[in-house]
Amino acid sequence: MIGMPGETTQLHQWLDRLRHGRADARNEVIERACEQLRLLTQRMLRGYPGVRRWEQTDDVLQGAMIRLHRSLAQVHPESVRQFYGLAATQIRRELLDLARHHNGPEGHGANHHTDGGEAAGSSPDQRGEPDSLEGWTAFHERVEALPEEQREVFNLLWYEGLTQPEAAAVLGISLATLKRRWQAARLLLHRAMKDEHPE
Repeated sequence: MIGMPGETTQLHQWLDRLRHGRADARNEVIERACEQLRLLTQRMLRGYPGVRRWEQTDDVLQGAMIRLHRSLAQVHPESVRQFYGLAATQIRRELLDLARHHNGPEGHGANHHTDGGEAAGSSPDQRGEPDSLEGWTAFHERVEALPEEQREVFNLLWYEGLTQPEAAAVLGISLATLKRRWQAARLLLHRAMKDEHPE
């Protein structure tokens, strides 16, 4: 997810200017990272079947970037890694709000059915993943609530599609530490979802 070395260096410089109160820094930071943020949004959108049916990547990105711009007025990331973590959080919040919008009582998803009679976006639970729009929304909300270390690992591996060695390198931790955090994140999510939807 982190960009090429030259791009990362430029982004780091603009983040430094943001921390020193440069008025134009927020726009420049987002502009420098725009293509990487588009790719991140595209990857994250795949995990939201109830949103993907109605929204394009650029539509989701636009809303998320508005959130990120507001957030950068209050939060000044100290590293490129922290910046992308903040961006992922804002993209996920935008996706969650869109999921609620489209699949609420008055939304398209709640009132539109496929030819086969299934609610739009429903899919069989073939990999132990949520099998309904409500399940997906709850899943992503639980990800949002993970402790920071576990959420950061989950973002890189699940949403961004990095390999475990790549994610460990991005975070500057050992592969063994990353595996422990990944296991802890999965366990917390499993417990949260089981408590929310007891068998």
